Amino acid sequence: MILILAYLVIGLFLKRANLLPVNTGQVLNQYVINVAVPAMILLHLPFLEVGMDVLTPAIMPWVLYPIAIGLVLLCARIFGWNRELTGAMLIIVPLGNTSFLGFPMVEAFFGSQGLPYAVIYDQVGSFIALAFFATFFAAIYGRSGISGSDGEAPHGRPPIRELVKKLLLFPPVIALVIALTVGQQEYPGMLQELIETLAATLVPVVMIAVGFQLQFRIPRNDLLPFTLAMIIKLIMLPLIALGILMSIGQAGLAAQITVFEAAMPFMITAGAVAIGAGLKPRLVASLIGYGVIVGLATLPIWALIIQSVLT
Repeated sequence: MILILAYLVIGLFLKRANLLPVNTGQVLNQYVINVAVPAMILLHLPFLEVGMDVLTPAIMPWVLYPIAIGLVLLCARIFGWNRELTGAMLIIVPLGNTSFLGFPMVEAFFGSQGLPYAVIYDQVGSFIALAFFATFFAAIYGRSGISGSDGEAPHGRPPIRELVKKLLLFPPVIALVIALTVGQQEYPGMLQELIETLAATLVPVVMIAVGFQLQFRIPRNDLLPFTLAMIIKLIMLPLIALGILMSIGQAGLAAQITVFEAAMPFMITAGAVAIGAGLKPRLVASLIGYGVIVGLATLPIWALIIQSVLT
């Protein structure tokens, strides 16, 4: 935790001191996605013991997404939110920071043995949901289309074929397939050292990138949706996940990681999609920023609860 906070402060300092270009956060994100995360998957996923418990982190995100969407729509109806606010909340609330923040926090509280389950939750749940749900809501509610990875903003709903193509060619997905098919617990020769050193860059680089991108200004008119989003994402969704797993008698490390990942704050990439679509940019940016800070306080509490209940 001390190291994670230190990396976060370094990112904040580099931004405040203008020591790096303004797009440094995006560049570091791309490195993490295309290099560090695939290396981490190749390194840790071969240790995953395939069994019924693997289904827990694979299925739970898809149980929570409709619940989160339903809660957002209910709030929109009760409080009379406009289309822009509703669209922003539909994108940002259901999706958690299950890789950028999730992987370092899982390793910090559960050790490297928890990372394979975190990978399953992230890749089977968060990434696919980002590719389909977030872009769908951005197309429906957005004012200016969806910002693509190349910075362009295509208009209208993206073709399913394009989404599937991006999914299959996404480096972490490729690494996931390789790790599950030909991955080894010990790779030959210098390949093992190469993968280990690249995977070791994940935590410092990703937390510096997160710190570099944090914003903390909350628009006064958005205090209510800001508060509701925090409550739903950081308290209600992990509580629902915990209740479901306890009701079916599911316990162990896979169940613990599943609830812990459900407790992650808002996904930075989902926020970028919402901002790119012109959906409440200041609110979304403040949710990302404060979500990380508040999450650093709530996640240790969730870890203690999880480890005492789901043993």
